[in-house]
Amino acid sequence: MHAVVLYLGRILFGGYFIVGGYNHFANLNTMAGYTHSKGVPAAKIAVAGSGLLLFIGGISMLFDVYPLVGLIALFLFLVPVTFSMHAFWRIQDPMARMGERVNFMKNLALLGGTLILLSSVLS
Repeated sequence: MHAVVLYLGRILFGGYFIVGGYNHFANLNTMAGYTHSKGVPAAKIAVAGSGLLLFIGGISMLFDVYPLVGLIALFLFLVPVTFSMHAFWRIQDPMARMGERVNFMKNLALLGGTLILLSSVLS
């Protein structure tokens, strides 16, 4: 039973990041426009780089391959994106602010999960 739960968790956690990485490349121009609107320099490169981090982290989690590398990739994605792209405190429009707050909190939870997994890899 433990193995089934672990593999299901790997599918959900890793799959989430793989899909996110895929979307970064499949919607590169659209995402680069949004990223540019948030003040990120070299937005297209930033989107491609963050997509690569997501893909590396997701594959690593899904297949348990180089978990330290994968978790570091996820950490390197989540920290800057959470605080720059989802800075809800800068948004005036209440609906947009709420949407950014939801994404900010989701990313904090994903970052927490990443740190929990990282602690188990490091021990």
